[in-house]
Amino acid sequence: MATLQQVVFKLDKEEYGLDIMCVNGIEKYQEVVKIPNAPEYVDGIINLRGEVLPVFSLRKKFHLSDKENDDKTKIIVAFTNNMKVGFVVDTVVEILNIEDESIEATPKILTGIDRRYIKSVAKVDERMIILLDVELVVTDEEKISLGEVVEVAE
Repeated sequence: MATLQQVVFKLDKEEYGLDIMCVNGIEKYQEVVKIPNAPEYVDGIINLRGEVLPVFSLRKKFHLSDKENDDKTKIIVAFTNNMKVGFVVDTVVEILNIEDESIEATPKILTGIDRRYIKSVAKVDERMIILLDVELVVTDEEKISLGEVVEVAE
């Protein structure tokens, strides 16, 4: 019986998971440097231990209402298509092992965030956790433009 290890985080009242194999670290929120002409869901860039990273607001990317950052706000640093990026989330809940049989295909009627980002849905006890595909959260066009932004900033 196989298991998936997921970093479970919250946006609004919903729980989401990212494959731990794509996650490089979980950092306390730090102020970002705004970038002119960046898409609205790109908060800006940060200097993380000498490395400049673009930072996405998953709330904005998923068209959720804005929320003030607080001491629970985290930045999940992840690898997506040979690029390291930060995702701002409301809070990180836990690292969770999810059994294969608890994972189901994405329901066709799922509303809310754009379905194309969703890999599957996990049912764990009474919880529903939306498992994201980190490779699809950042599109190819975004990777190219973010790569250019990071090069200019370095």
